[in-house]
Amino acid sequence: MSRDDYLWPGSDFVGQANCTDPGVREAGFPECFERYAELLDWDEEWDDVLDAGDPPFYRWFPGGRLNASYNCVDRHLPGRKDHTAIIWEGETGDSRRIAYQDLYREVNELAVVLRRDVGLEEGDVVTLHLPMLPALPLTMLACARLGVVHSEVFAGFSVEALADRIDDAGSSVVVTCDGYYRRGEFLNHKGKADAAVEVAEQDVETVLVWSRHDELHPDVETVDGRDRVVGDLVADRRGERVRPVSRDAEDPLFLMYTSGTTGKPKGCQHRTGGYLGYVAGTARDVHDVHPGDTYWCMADIGWITGHSYVVYGPLALGTTSLMYEGAPDHPHRGRTWEIAEKYDVDVLNTSPTAVRMFMKWGEEWLEGYDLDFRLLGAVGEPIEREAWLWYYRNVGKESAPVVDKWWQTETGGNLVATYPAIDGMKPGAAGKPLMGIEATVLDDEGNEVPVDGHGSFVITTPWPGMLQTIYGDDERFVETYWETYSDTGSDDWRDWVYEPEDECRIEDDGYLRFLGRRDEVMKVAGHRIGTQELEDAITDVAEVAEVAVAARKHPEKGEVPDAYVVLRDGVEGGEGLKGKLVETVEQRIGPIARPANVYFVEDVPKTRSGKIMRRLLENISNDESLGDTTTLQDPEVPERLRREVHGHLSG
Repeated sequence: MSRDDYLWPGSDFVGQANCTDPGVREAGFPECFERYAELLDWDEEWDDVLDAGDPPFYRWFPGGRLNASYNCVDRHLPGRKDHTAIIWEGETGDSRRIAYQDLYREVNELAVVLRRDVGLEEGDVVTLHLPMLPALPLTMLACARLGVVHSEVFAGFSVEALADRIDDAGSSVVVTCDGYYRRGEFLNHKGKADAAVEVAEQDVETVLVWSRHDELHPDVETVDGRDRVVGDLVADRRGERVRPVSRDAEDPLFLMYTSGTTGKPKGCQHRTGGYLGYVAGTARDVHDVHPGDTYWCMADIGWITGHSYVVYGPLALGTTSLMYEGAPDHPHRGRTWEIAEKYDVDVLNTSPTAVRMFMKWGEEWLEGYDLDFRLLGAVGEPIEREAWLWYYRNVGKESAPVVDKWWQTETGGNLVATYPAIDGMKPGAAGKPLMGIEATVLDDEGNEVPVDGHGSFVITTPWPGMLQTIYGDDERFVETYWETYSDTGSDDWRDWVYEPEDECRIEDDGYLRFLGRRDEVMKVAGHRIGTQELEDAITDVAEVAEVAVAARKHPEKGEVPDAYVVLRDGVEGGEGLKGKLVETVEQRIGPIARPANVYFVEDVPKTRSGKIMRRLLENISNDESLGDTTTLQDPEVPERLRREVHGHLSG
């Protein structure tokens, strides 16, 4: 196929799809968002869809009242109480099916514990530090039932990262677990929470401890008067119920801290009504989730993708959401497909990082599994054309549409994508702004870029899933997201422009092709080149599984690109292959983008969520200090690369 060809969904998919109206994007703003709000049960109807009188502090569905836990659990009982809400698969092969009736019982009992035994009240903020165990969605939903704000910190984060988030949220209660499995090892998880509580300035009065097995991890220690085992508390509350607290649509539901490596963490505060309606609506229209589906979003719930499309979106729609505890290649590289076959997964949503990993391992790991995906999703970062096509051909068997979605922690839900039954798919291009989202691409002076130009992607209308503010810091909220292109002295919302700091190219059909973070754009002899453009070109070479490009300082050109290339299994690197990669870049982009160096490496530095840390690669290329690497998937990778590139360790 040529690069400009579209791929189209089949008639079978279109015939069953949730969203088939080709005019869906033309619905009037902001009334169009009632389409999402009407998916929920409200205690009191809203007075207006949007109050934009104090931009950028927008109020969505003001006057409305509802409870998120009720919408995800209680309201499904009359017709679907025996339907499975959550399937949990442990790394060791143990599993649980939690029906909506069981979810109702367990959430209620835990909510009673939180209110009566722990003393939590509406508006309190609780910090969770839980891995992919049923304990995590149960705790989130129990908090939501009481109007308690939850702040989940990704289980892989360091002691310092957890302590920072406890302090910023002002949490006197922390919820953790004794341990969980990762690559066959039963990790002592509570030890990290213990250390964080000691480091934190905030006085933590209670640590609630879930247990992975009947008995606590043998290495876990408990502190008298502070630590309480959840199982013991719940055992005394069997059968007890608590009425869901009616929350104002604008009351906060949760905090989600961004995972930046420097500076004070940003606590993105998400509201109850607008957020829940937005994730339910996009899960239905974009992910095509049906109540009878088994839906698997492979994201960790410690990230916004897991909040929106493992817990709140799917459960609000009454579907079955699958979650998995462990590594996708343990005990073998076919584990993902084994699980998908076991539970007959209908919709799979994963990251481009995972797709590249599967591609590196090879399609032979898919062989022998009976897979019948109706829809595939990609989310978290731009996906290269070659990885997109591999996913479509080998996982989707050229019948399941692939929906590539752009969004971020701050947006709450998907903002740019294709509607799978309406739009043609272009490998590597995310699509167009969704219903109610107005966006454009601006240059540094604030002018719209021409077709095929690229610049800063911005959003010019508010939307219900957006963050309310940065927790406790309205000024930082304005400075971080609005100051660059907005008239911050204006009280007219039309003068306010949200900038997520992503580089983007707008194509002649209106499709948006995201090129990476704006700080991942290098200037080579005055030319702006996005790392994603280079990576997309290099991964077009069949031997390449994954690549990350970093900027190396250059005395004449300012910056030049270094390419760190991971090859597919069984492929040997060499000068001939380096030449092929360089030639491909020159053909696809031009000689100006020619990599200065090509390094064949076993791996590149990634966060625990799988995102490539290009900042560290820049530090390696320029032989600079690496800083803190403790939150990486493999903290040893950066030093290993430095040794390969420069022949020495840091320091």
